[in-house]
Formats: sequence, C-alpha cells, structure tokens
Amino acid sequence: MSVLTRRTDRRKIVSLAASLSVLGACTLAVVVPSGPAYAADSASINGATTYQTMAGFGASEAFGEAGTVMNAPSAVQQQALADLYSPTTGAGLTILRNEIGADSGNTIEPNNPGGPNAAPNYVPMSQTGQDQGQLWFAQQIKARYGVTNVYADAWSAPGYMKTNNSADNGGQVCGSAGASCSSGDWRQAYSNYLVQYAKDYAAAGVPLTYVGPSNEPDFSANYDSMTMSPAQMASVLDVLGPTVKNSGLSTQVSCCAATGWPKAGQYAAAIEADPTALADTAVATGHGYSGAPTSPLPGWTKQAWETEWSTFDGFSTAWDDGSDASGMSWAQNIDQGLTGANLSAYLYWWGSTTTSENGDNEGLLEINGNSVVPTGRLWAFANYSRYIHPGAVRIGASSSNSAVDLSAFKNPDGSLAVVALNTGSGSDAINYSLANTGVANGATVTPYLTNNSNSVAAQGTTTVAGGAFSATVPGRSLVTYVIPAGTVTGGNTVTVTSPGSQTGTVGTAVTGVQIQAADSAAGQTLTYTAGGLPAGLSISSSGLITGTPSTAGTSTVTVTATDSTGAAGSATFSWTVSGGGGGGTGTCHVDYARTNEWPGGFTANVTISNTGTTALNGWTAGWTFPGDQKITNAWSATTTQNGAAVSATNAAYNGSIAPGANTSFGFQGTFTANDSSPTSFTVNGAACS
Repeated sequence: MSVLTRRTDRRKIVSLAASLSVLGACTLAVVVPSGPAYAADSASINGATTYQTMAGFGASEAFGEAGTVMNAPSAVQQQALADLYSPTTGAGLTILRNEIGADSGNTIEPNNPGGPNAAPNYVPMSQTGQDQGQLWFAQQIKARYGVTNVYADAWSAPGYMKTNNSADNGGQVCGSAGASCSSGDWRQAYSNYLVQYAKDYAAAGVPLTYVGPSNEPDFSANYDSMTMSPAQMASVLDVLGPTVKNSGLSTQVSCCAATGWPKAGQYAAAIEADPTALADTAVATGHGYSGAPTSPLPGWTKQAWETEWSTFDGFSTAWDDGSDASGMSWAQNIDQGLTGANLSAYLYWWGSTTTSENGDNEGLLEINGNSVVPTGRLWAFANYSRYIHPGAVRIGASSSNSAVDLSAFKNPDGSLAVVALNTGSGSDAINYSLANTGVANGATVTPYLTNNSNSVAAQGTTTVAGGAFSATVPGRSLVTYVIPAGTVTGGNTVTVTSPGSQTGTVGTAVTGVQIQAADSAAGQTLTYTAGGLPAGLSISSSGLITGTPSTAGTSTVTVTATDSTGAAGSATFSWTVSGGGGGGTGTCHVDYARTNEWPGGFTANVTISNTGTTALNGWTAGWTFPGDQKITNAWSATTTQNGAAVSATNAAYNGSIAPGANTSFGFQGTFTANDSSPTSFTVNGAACS
C-alpha cells in the first residue's frame, strides 16, 4: 500500500478521535451571529504589555508532496511556491517542516550496521530522491523568498533501532525508559542519525533550525510511527540534546509533536521534570487533532509551536461556508492559538496536495493538473504570516466588542501589525488607541482585507492622529492593519493628571470626576476620551466623568486628552464599584452555573429570581468576570461586554418576572487562564443576593 494511501487511512482515524475531543471548538468556529452593523467600538493596543516572540507560520511537504512540486511543470512549480511562500502575492509562510523518513528508499541509514556501537553507513540524499523532494523544496524557498527556517521531525527511528524491529506500527527506541532490546541501547545511534540528517542539510546550504525525535508518539500507525511515553521521550532527549549541542551545528532540539495540545502538555511536563532533557530542548511542539491549542502548556517557559493540523473532508476553497475547513474557521483557530496558547509558530499540515493523492482539505492549496488552486485557508494564513515577521513580539490588544478577535504584534523593524477578525455578521467601526508602540502621529495605516470577496486585498489607507486611528471591519472578515515604524518626535506634550483610585456603589450616582490635563503649547483645546470605565459611567469631551454605576467590580480606566495638533497624553487609574446593599438583601436572587467547560471554552446558565413583591417588567443583569472570560454568543438575552464587565438584557419574551418566579438565559464563551464564576450580581442596578 502506498505511503499516501496509508496516510489517508491514518488521518481518518485521527480525525475521528479529534472530532470527539475538540467538537466544542469546531462548533464554535462556525457559529454565525446575526444582527445589524455594530455601533462604533473601541480597541486598545499597548506595546508595554508583551507576550510571546513569534517564529512564524508554515506547513509541511512530507510524504512526497515536495517531490510532487519538484516534478511538476515549471509554471506549476513557480505558482505553488509563490502561493505558499511569497510575502507579496502568496501566504508569505516562513517555516517548512520536514519528515525524516525511516522507510527503505527514504532514510539516510537503510541498513543495520550490526549494532548500536558499530560504525553507521549513511547514504547521500541523492539516493533518497533529494529527501523525497524536501531538500529541493527547501533550497527553492530560500533562494526565491529568503525562507531559512526549515526544521525536521522523525516519524520513526529506523526499524532495527526499535523494540518491534519495524519503522511502522509503533514500537519504542531501544534503550529508552523501560524499552530494552537484546541488541542494546540505540539512543546514541539514533541521536547520531538525526545529527547526520541535519549535517546533510547544512552541507546543502539549508541548515536546520530544529530537529525533533518524534511525531505523534501517542499514536501508532501502519506507516512510520513510534508509541513512546513522555518518560521514554525524555530519556531519548537525555542523549539527543547533548549530541546536537556538541555537533558544531546551529541546530537545536524540539519535541515531541503529540496528536493534540493536552497530550503535548504531558510530554512537556516530562521534559520539565528531567533537567538534562530540559536543558537542550528549545521548543515544545504539538498538533491540534486530539485537542486544539487554546491555553499555554502548563509550566513551559520556552517557545511552544503548533506544528500540524488540518481537516479531512472533501476539498473546499471556501472562505466562509460554515465548515471547519473554511478560511474563517482557520482564522479563528490561528487567533485562538496565538492569543490563547501563546504559540510562537502555527503550522498547517500540508502546504500542497493534489487531486490524485488524497483530494481533501489536508493542503492549503491543491495542484490539479496544470492549475494551482488556493483556498480560503491559505489566505487566512496570509493575513498573519505576511505581516507578522519572525522575531515579532505579541503585544497587548483588547476590543470592546466580543465578536471581534483582536491581536497585535510589533515587528523587529518597529512596524506594527494589528489583526482584527470580525466573527459577527455586521460591520464594526472601531477606534484603535495606540499606547507605547512607537508609532508616529501621521503614520499611514494600510488595511489588508480577506473575506468572501477579497484575498489579502489592500484597502484605502488612513492615518494615525492623536495616538489613534479609526477603521471599519466588515462582517465575517479578517483585516490586518500594517503601520510602519516611527518615533513620535517634536510637537506638543500633553500631560494628564491621574485623579487617583476611585470608588463607587452600584445604583449611586457619581457626582462628577473632572480630569485635568496640561498642554505644552498655549491656546490648545483638549478633547477627552476614556477606555475601561465601569458600566454606567461616561466621560464628556471636556473631561467630566458622570453616571450611575450598574455593575460591581474593579476596572482599569485610561483617560486620554488630545489637542488640535493630534498630540495626546494619558493617565491610568482604578475604579472599584461595590455592589450596594452589602451582599444582597435586595429583591432579586441570581444563580450562575457553568454547564460545560473544555480547554479554552465554556457554557453557562444564569437564573434570575424575583424575591420581591412586585413584578419585574424588563430587566438587565450585570456582573464582572473575575477571570479572562469573553462571551461569544448568548440565548434568551442580549449581552454586552466591556472588559470584564457584562450586562445581559431580557429578550422580548422573558422580560416580565412575577414575584416568586424566575427566568433563565445562557451563553457560550472563551477564556485563556481563568474561568472562575462571578459572585456578585445586579438586576436593574440593584444588588442581588
């Protein structure tokens, strides 16, 4: 049976397992909220808040896919390479993942040398079809597009190094923890084998960035595979790490590419518990099949990469057709991986595939005869990979509209990439405030739009003024805003005086907090705006904050004053609102219950009971999340969220609650690190028990 056929069978099995374990995440990805265009919203980009450093985005051409491109007509070669790796016309991918083959004809050490301590007989890559075309492919993308991040994983050690004496059907490396063989301990020979593969690439002008000793060690297949526990992988790394370190190569070690993110956490934990393995393992890797990357690997402080994931249904090019293969779904997957799991790299499975091979959605593009057919998935990757460069740092980004997934990155050259994914059906006008980014007033902002009608299409530009810019994101669309590097120089200086920490009580009006600011230039009129105010409060253009707090909790408020030249200054302070009535002797009672939870997501049900003597005719419930939850959709109520503060207003059919009666509503949401339940609630501004 051919390799490609075997891989198809295997992927159907993994896909079934994945559908059972990440069904919730896949379902979330295709929900299409309805409704009119949103009112103007706000977003904050803060360069002082930093997260992971990015390595890039990529795909693999394993199992002969690279060879398919290598042997295609020249025009097809050029188009496929450009669609995948061109930073101007294609996805601009920056990483290629190789398969280190163990089968005869694909491996550099096809024959048992006679034992683990015997001298190996390596063969050149000219005898392995240029490493199944992968060496040719790596050389092409380096020469054409400057791509230098090529790394490789071994699906299996050669069979004679394993307990089952076969490259296929699982088995362990002899000498790893609990895996003894009569032939001896092969861990050093296996490490030498992997280093030789890396040396071959370095000699060919394409040094590997990382080499990994496994692919999906938690899964056995009837092709190249190993089934090795976390402890066994750590024991292999005990030998591989020092061997690579002492090889004279720049290559480092990655591990372990488990089938899903929760499994990857188990392997990372084993590495963390082994000082020798941890010392020389630079990157933890995992896939998305049996569990999507939605949260950081527990305890892992080095880079984490998602290195393989795809779907397996019939080939589709759609941007937004409600399927898990659509570009819109993959844009959501990427966003969640970058912002939820703090991934430094995000890779699809195959870059290219063909109709005569698997003919499904395992590739970002399909080669069909003399045609190269890109997909919505490819353009989803493009909106990230073209503009988020290797070495970029993810910085703080938040949106007042929970339907807009927002992320921001500062590139090594100082340019800024702000990525907005509007999962709602209506357009959303957003004012983006930029703090601590080094972006100059007057800088040009160029949007690049992908949706059903556009594929990374440049749109009309706008400019930064007063440390902010405004733009509209169409519904069901992905937009990347690119802003060149610059330093704010000259001009006026605006200094805002912080009023200090503020307090208030739900239902008690704020008499007025006047914000004061000074301008270095005479005769300037200052205009004030604020972000993060407690629900129920607002600020006038002259800087006066008034209103009646409706939700208990602590908010971080940033007030900005802008003069007529665009110069701006800000001050940040906290505002704590207590739930009046001291713990709730009011005429309402609220029960909050999580009804389901999975990594990075949850559903909850809220029940409002009228404990008073008069009917509630129309209600708005309020609370503040103690964690980092974000509501994505709701039923039997309309929800709005500002930071952690949430309000939920009745639907047309459940607004009246008689004395002694109750009504319920529910919602679905996401979280990164904390899904703790809120404990303080209000209804119509009054505290509830």
